[in-house]
Amino acid sequence: MKPIVTVLLSGLLLLGCTRKPSRDAEAAAASINAEAILDHIRVLASDEFEGRLPGTKGEELTVAYLTKQFEEMGLEPGGPEGSWTQAVPLVGYRGEPRAELVAGGRKIALKYLDDYVAVAPRLEPLAVIENSPVVFVGYGVVAPEYDWDDFKDVDVRGKTILMLINDPAVPDPADPARLDERLFKGRAMTYYGRWTYKYEIAAEKGAAAAIIVHETGPAGYPWEVVRNSWGGENFAIAGAAGPQVALQGWITREKTRELMAASGLDFDALKQAAIRRDFRPVALPARATFRIKNRLREVASRNVIARLKGAQRPEECVLYTSHWDHLGRDASLEGDQIFNGAVDNASGVAILLEIARAFTRLEPKPARTVLFAAVTAEEQGLLGAKYLAQHPVCPLEKTLANINIDGMNPWGRTRDFVVVGLGNTTLDELAEELARRQGRVVKPDAEPEKGFFYRADHFEFAKKGVPAFYSHAGTDFLGKPPGYGEARRKEFTERDYHKPSDEIKPDWDLAGAVEDARLLLLLGYRVAQAEKWPEWKPGTEFRARREAMLR
Repeated sequence: MKPIVTVLLSGLLLLGCTRKPSRDAEAAAASINAEAILDHIRVLASDEFEGRLPGTKGEELTVAYLTKQFEEMGLEPGGPEGSWTQAVPLVGYRGEPRAELVAGGRKIALKYLDDYVAVAPRLEPLAVIENSPVVFVGYGVVAPEYDWDDFKDVDVRGKTILMLINDPAVPDPADPARLDERLFKGRAMTYYGRWTYKYEIAAEKGAAAAIIVHETGPAGYPWEVVRNSWGGENFAIAGAAGPQVALQGWITREKTRELMAASGLDFDALKQAAIRRDFRPVALPARATFRIKNRLREVASRNVIARLKGAQRPEECVLYTSHWDHLGRDASLEGDQIFNGAVDNASGVAILLEIARAFTRLEPKPARTVLFAAVTAEEQGLLGAKYLAQHPVCPLEKTLANINIDGMNPWGRTRDFVVVGLGNTTLDELAEELARRQGRVVKPDAEPEKGFFYRADHFEFAKKGVPAFYSHAGTDFLGKPPGYGEARRKEFTERDYHKPSDEIKPDWDLAGAVEDARLLLLLGYRVAQAEKWPEWKPGTEFRARREAMLR
């Protein structure tokens, strides 16, 4: 009888902890403070760290700093074989592209970085696509659940396909000013709208090159973000399986209009046609030639992982993630050449560190193990998170939830707490309860059309079936006029996002970041203690994967 009684008592203790945080948890959360967060950001976003690009001095300094911090907290190494790090084998590739478009017998002038970007991800020294026919395939979406196929029966093998970013913007028949909620979640972006999906479907269809038309509104960021993100060194996981389109690229809307006009076509009319189910690919009287010379290097990058071993169920885990990397430096720029990435994502890592420190103050320790992973190469396509999801240090079927931290609120306290992908998991209700305790309310992402749920590290765990939680700064700021929060977010996106100007600002107020960090700590603590596991809600695209995993 003794083992049965022990199990029952353990279950009752865990169940009791679901009602409200203990005094110890509240005290641990209260220990998180703005000064400590800012101290970490000062180090990680300093010029000395050179923008934290994988495979550089910036990585060496970052990994050393994170390891030291975790070790001094008294945490255990969480990587394979008792290591603080998990090796993530990458290949860095920097291309020197040349492109030529000929349409209607006329050559379209293309200037690299200003008009287009292109990379050759197959990691070959030279990629050549010669005189390839150009086909406009609308949004490039094949979604059986919506009875949608932009390719129809058209063979695009060996061709250059041109695609619009985001999902098909189908208007609601009852109200043309709104998008149809029955198709692609209306205004909210689905994975079909992400550039990663576009290149995946292009590879599946056998296209030689896949070029996405950039538009600031549907993409969610200006052309400078594309230029800065794709114009330097790019990375891939070494030996990664699966097909890759030989050439991936972006082109500006202005150059696309010029191409269409030279082909005797109207860009706006084609966009309008592409929001219909009966759209068929349009072959342009155009040919594309690309030549990319790749400089390749092997990069032994690392995820940094710490562990707080669970007191009762150590084999079960709660996983916090935050990416440590950014874009490095660009010697071709005049003036400031370093992409310091203060908000993106020195701030998220700083919060991860302080949440980890707060967890070490808990007594007794949480029932389940808590992992803190600072992952690499998020800016290169969530590669560090992808590798960790493929090679987990805690089995995914034993991982209750992933809580991801990417960017913080640097502008003060808010009445709201934004959950990206609100309605996906039962973690939402727990977040709502914790927000109420702070006198706040949970709100959905105000810009679902930007697809933030598919743009951060938690998505790699969601794809595997692990319930994932990702939050953004609120927008309803205390003591500020209506619209202040939206204005600051827009300002950051336009002026600082993926630019050297993402640095510590003198007007920062981290009181809101502290409140968010405290909520995220208590969220993970409650999951680590609770009897009931978080679940995907019915109708979400990841629920079936989780159910299959747990069978």
